[in-house]
Amino acid sequence: MDEVSPQIRWEQRAEIPLAVASLVFLAMYAVLVLAQGLATGWRDVCTWVLAAAWLLFGLDYVVRWRLSGRRLGFVSRHKLDTVVVLLPLLRPLRVVRLYEAVQHRRGEPRLALYARVITYSGLTTLLLGFASALAVYDRERDAPGTTMHTFGDALWWAAATLTTVGYGDVVPVTTGGRVIAVGLMACGLALLGAVTGSFSSWLIQVFSREGETGAVVPGKDDGPRGK
Repeated sequence: MDEVSPQIRWEQRAEIPLAVASLVFLAMYAVLVLAQGLATGWRDVCTWVLAAAWLLFGLDYVVRWRLSGRRLGFVSRHKLDTVVVLLPLLRPLRVVRLYEAVQHRRGEPRLALYARVITYSGLTTLLLGFASALAVYDRERDAPGTTMHTFGDALWWAAATLTTVGYGDVVPVTTGGRVIAVGLMACGLALLGAVTGSFSSWLIQVFSREGETGAVVPGKDDGPRGK
């Protein structure tokens, strides 16, 4: 049996702590955005926790970059990790990889490929939509001419943007909010394409199996015949 490389061993050990750090990051960010009356001391605690999570992700990235052995190609082969380190808003997406990390320790994943794609896409949609709603609401709520007065408005906007519906009743008016909106539109198109393609492929596979099962085999008895 081939020896497991140091990079793979590190990734297996760090995946669950990083997933927990992602959830903690999202929780602390939500507290900072939504708890307006929070005492200064508690806000400082939340800020320090966010900084610690950022440092943890940066440390993991540097360690895996050094252990990879192919440092020039590491960034291109780990685009999500690179983006997660640069854009804190996307850190909760690391939670999506938690299932694979756990299943690889126990053997083959229990879910079929199509089920995993749909599950990951759904979880990514929820995490990305919630995080984007927080970020946009933080920038829009006090902006002049804003239409996003409550966090409920931000969630409604995120749902309409991710599904590419775009009702237009709630729209970002700040530059930062519009930049986040563009990224969310692109992610929404990609996620919808992944789910639709996987579901369509699964249907074709099911119908093909049913067709093969129900096909009449030459030479077999076709049923009762008249004498």
